[in-house]
Amino acid sequence: MQANLAKREPDWLARWESQGLYAQISAATAKLPAYHFVDGPPYANGDIHIGHAVNKVLKDIVVKSARLAGHHAPFVPGWDCHGLPIELQVEKKFGKVGEKLDAAAFRAKCREYALEQVERQRVDFKRLGILADWEKPYLTMQPAYEAEQLRVLARIVDNGHVVRGFKPVHWCLDCGSSLAEAEVEYQDKQSTAIDVAFAAADVAETAKRFNASDVDAIGFVIWTTTPWTLPANQGISLGADIDYALVRFEGQASALVVAEQLVGSLAQRYGASKFEALGVAKGSALEGLRAQHPFVNRRVPLITGEHVTLDAGTGLVHTAPAHGVDDYIVGQRFGLPVNNPVGSDGKFVIGTAVVEGQHVRKAEEPILAALREANALVHATTITHSYPHCWRHKTPLIFRATPQWFIAMDIAGLRGAALEAIDQTRWIPGWGRDRIHGMVADRPDWCISRQRTWGVPLSLFVHKQTQEKHPKSGELLRKVADAIETGGLEAWFGSTVADWLPAGEAEQYDKCPDTLDVWFDSGSAFQCSFKATNPAALDADGLAPQADMYLEGSDQHRGWFHSSLLNCVATRGASPYKAVLTHGFTVDEQGRKMSKSLGNVVAPQQVLKTLGADVLRLWVSASDYSGEIAISDNLLKRMADAYRRIRNTVRYLLGNLHGFDVTSDLVAPSEMLAMDRWAIAQAAKLQDEIRDAYAVQQFHSVYQKLHNYCVVDLGGLYLDVLKDRLYTTAPKSLARRSAQTALLHIAEAMVRWIAPVLSFTADEIWQLLPGDRSQSIFAQQFYQLPSVDLSGDGIDWTRLAAAREAVKKQLEELRAAGIIGSGLNASVQLYADGELAQTLSKPGDELRFWFITSGASVRPFADAPASVTTVTLENGDRLALQSQASPHEKCERCWHQVADVGSNAEHPTLCGRCVSNVFGDGESRRVI
Repeated sequence: MQANLAKREPDWLARWESQGLYAQISAATAKLPAYHFVDGPPYANGDIHIGHAVNKVLKDIVVKSARLAGHHAPFVPGWDCHGLPIELQVEKKFGKVGEKLDAAAFRAKCREYALEQVERQRVDFKRLGILADWEKPYLTMQPAYEAEQLRVLARIVDNGHVVRGFKPVHWCLDCGSSLAEAEVEYQDKQSTAIDVAFAAADVAETAKRFNASDVDAIGFVIWTTTPWTLPANQGISLGADIDYALVRFEGQASALVVAEQLVGSLAQRYGASKFEALGVAKGSALEGLRAQHPFVNRRVPLITGEHVTLDAGTGLVHTAPAHGVDDYIVGQRFGLPVNNPVGSDGKFVIGTAVVEGQHVRKAEEPILAALREANALVHATTITHSYPHCWRHKTPLIFRATPQWFIAMDIAGLRGAALEAIDQTRWIPGWGRDRIHGMVADRPDWCISRQRTWGVPLSLFVHKQTQEKHPKSGELLRKVADAIETGGLEAWFGSTVADWLPAGEAEQYDKCPDTLDVWFDSGSAFQCSFKATNPAALDADGLAPQADMYLEGSDQHRGWFHSSLLNCVATRGASPYKAVLTHGFTVDEQGRKMSKSLGNVVAPQQVLKTLGADVLRLWVSASDYSGEIAISDNLLKRMADAYRRIRNTVRYLLGNLHGFDVTSDLVAPSEMLAMDRWAIAQAAKLQDEIRDAYAVQQFHSVYQKLHNYCVVDLGGLYLDVLKDRLYTTAPKSLARRSAQTALLHIAEAMVRWIAPVLSFTADEIWQLLPGDRSQSIFAQQFYQLPSVDLSGDGIDWTRLAAAREAVKKQLEELRAAGIIGSGLNASVQLYADGELAQTLSKPGDELRFWFITSGASVRPFADAPASVTTVTLENGDRLALQSQASPHEKCERCWHQVADVGSNAEHPTLCGRCVSNVFGDGESRRVI
């Protein structure tokens, strides 16, 4: 009777595990067309939260609905196991590498920690009712996965996409490493914004370009929010088509060069009530002039670049190629040095003017002091702006040029091929296409090297003199991969160059000390997950099949979707996925982010202990995942109510199928009562809608249709009307067997509809249905409902349902007035014409069962007295009706108040049909 999900679901899980249910399902569906789903690996660190639950349940629904649609759909879960967060956890206990543990022992502890986290998360994922190959997942730290990852890299190298460069990358001072784009998040930060005058090296020549005279000193004014980057300044960028003015501002010793369009706003900023423009020149006319760095013995050139705008600043851009992507690009065009004075520890290297040996976070004050001393600080203020931060440490990043390895976006056409692949992918919701398209179109080269201990080695050999990779890098990577597959990562880390390269060549090369970006790890899952867990799926060339779907949160457009796309396109020139589904983040009922300080965090573990997994799963399916997904205790209670409505509906079906023998009691569609045939037709129509909704991953639509069906179509109509026939006709009569047959067909269809969502409940229903249930519900396909022909019944059921609603409304008025207690205390007279009259007349005396009244008859609309109620139905039909209390006695068995109650002297409390149903041949039903 009671679901008691929280208590009973663990027992189901234990049974599934003891039966080897996942293996059974795989074997049962093995010959069906394959549906390839690749699980985006969660990071193996910390307990799962509600976002994890949403993600994994959605994936489970996708896979289970694919099986319903006739596919063999394996679900191999994965975990992301390398990288800094795990290193940090190990460092908390054992210190940094070299303090208590050498590098090999440190990696072993990282592996041990990751396995512990995998096991903790696996327990919670299984508790959610997710059927997957939990005993054989893919882990990015499996030797087979790590080895295949290097083979993926080898293909990318062979295809010409991997380059080495001394380029500025996001650098986290706390990580001590470069970061990928996906590891960068933007937060507001307070910075000191300064306007700095670089003195013109040749005042006369500069004045001449402005056609100005009588000028003693000129300053080119740049604006920056990162004063610490000034030691690395190598130039000043101008817009070639921007007009620049040479201006005397009140209070300034030198004439200043700024963008003409900004003169007025800059005068206000500098507190100058008066200013005079001495001349105007295009940026292109100023190119080639030089300026003196304020505190470094360096003259820097004026250059032009497309990145210069007038949105902020002065129109002249401080250019430090070592500390900015735009700076680097324009610097390469003009041959500027990439001078990086900041070490990997965040301190300025020895020899850096003003700030040598100081940390960049403490460099601002001495630099400002040096600018004031040189009379170069025109203005300083504090601003709040969006600034890149490390997603792990939440601390501001710096751009820092270091020797790194990159997957180049344009050298071998990767960007164009990736954009083409995006357009060939189905994005759910559709806005996902534009989001990732913009990211790929604008992104810089992908820095894939990291300075970490715990990760897959970037197993390249670098020439000591030229710093170029070995010409046979692809071949060598495959050689290293083979060794790692059998001997683990230490096959590389514990080796020397001589172990890989022949004598005479080994002395010329160094082993690359870096590890691969963890986004390269997970971004190789399109190939490596198959190699590690299902190598039989690989084709003759060793390539894995394209995934039918990837599914993750909306942040993965710049994360896993992105890295997977680039890796796969760079490897084989095609997208790793046919479709990508994106879901939003969880928020509370007021739309606020989950926060411990707000007290609005909903832990999935707690929901499982109180309401059970099926209620949580129902909430996931009911939510529109295309936006933010709201959750609260209140919303979950509503879901529990909705769950009970669905459960009770199925419980009614099961209860009335007690004793029904599928082999002997099933009634053929042609022999069934008209209403039962109609109910099957309605179920078939709904099944088509649910099948379509599953096919396009509109799970909230599945929930809405299913819930509405239980509440309105079944509970509010068919099952309500059916009670009389099920409870009063003879147990083995055609009338009752026809009803039971319809209920069985509906139950067979419904249990499949709900199986992807309410998995525990579906399994319980499946075991209780009559017939052979030896093969799991999760290996079934959509039920083949019988084909029924309604054309010969001559009944417009939509009209009949509309008339029923009109009668119910009038009966409710009588009930409210105290004239009747229930519909069976009443009889109703209807007046109608045309098709409505024909439909109402078809059931004959059985019409009363449709209205659940003790009497119902139909007469022409013209016979309706003026005093009766007339209504217009939705389709325009006119219906007059008059309901009144029945004057007859009540049958104690069926509760109908009819004239023949007591007509049988032996059974004075029964009506005629009940006497026949119990003691005689039984009543005959044909329609209702």
